Amino acid sequence: MFGLGTPELVVILILVLVLFGGRKIPEIMRGIGEGLREFRKASSNAQTEITRLAEEPVGDEGTTVVDAEVEEAADEPVEEGSAQ
Repeated sequence: MFGLGTPELVVILILVLVLFGGRKIPEIMRGIGEGLREFRKASSNAQTEITRLAEEPVGDEGTTVVDAEVEEAADEPVEEGSAQ
């Protein structure tokens, strides 16, 4: 992808070890892992909530939020020159 070979990766690894030290690297990696885990959890929760709201019935007819929005859009008159 970036044209990094084994020698370049070894040099980068040595620089990281010199800059941060052997004790600090696990802490950094742990923090990155926790951040990724929280991001995945939040995105999964958001997706679940969106799906739940889209499938939730709105009225007595048993229509969903998405169905109701489609019906509302179909009822609105289309003006000449408007792009839809």
